[in-house]
Amino acid sequence: MDANIFAERLRTASSSKLPIDPLRNEIGLENIDFAYQIQNINTAHRVMNGARIVGKKIGLTSKAVQKQLGVDQPDFGVLFHDMEVLNGLSISVKELMQPKVEAEIAFVLAQDLDEDNLTIIDIMDAIDYCLPAIEIVGSRIEGWNIKITDTVADNASASHYVVGHRPKTLDEFDVVNCKMEMSCNDKIISTGIGADCLGSPLNATLWLAKKMQEIGNPLKAGELIFSGAVGPMSVVNAGDHIQANFEGLGTVSVIFEK
Repeated sequence: MDANIFAERLRTASSSKLPIDPLRNEIGLENIDFAYQIQNINTAHRVMNGARIVGKKIGLTSKAVQKQLGVDQPDFGVLFHDMEVLNGLSISVKELMQPKVEAEIAFVLAQDLDEDNLTIIDIMDAIDYCLPAIEIVGSRIEGWNIKITDTVADNASASHYVVGHRPKTLDEFDVVNCKMEMSCNDKIISTGIGADCLGSPLNATLWLAKKMQEIGNPLKAGELIFSGAVGPMSVVNAGDHIQANFEGLGTVSVIFEK
């Protein structure tokens, strides 16, 4: 199989806004390394065309979702500069594909994570500050009919992201026990706590750091890390105003326009 063929198929879906059939029908369910090859091709394509990598996103941090997709570990995707939506402002649903939102705790790194045998202490030492965040996920696969190889190839279903504007250090809030409430038009649609993300968003970030070190692309100072959802994701539509509140960390919001 030629990974370039599948990568081009995903790019065409993205540009045309026309979802495609699941890739697993052809590449299978087990070939996760091949799915990452597809992702890497499209990452290189975006960079070659002027996109700047600003960080990484972690997906599948929920044990329930892992079970649903038949995997025992998270996955990751790449964040680009043009995925940013400014806090409190809006994005048109015409720019998105089958959009959903999830609330996350984001980290910005102060130092590289390029040592062997990384520990949770290394992660805590490396984090410069934390931000409340909303990830806008989207799928190029028709009807979100995805399994692990579909979402990995599709850059972990990444679309856009929003971060709050009041950074906090790790010692200024409880990253494990902080409560999250996400609302749509003032109605609560998702709740959770930090521990709902793989026991702690720090655990998820350690997994990512080890994975990136393993593949020879360690996390670097200045990178933005979306650590994974701390509550269920929700579908959004034109006219929706989404706000996520994190106890001790702050608030972040975004509006979806026609």
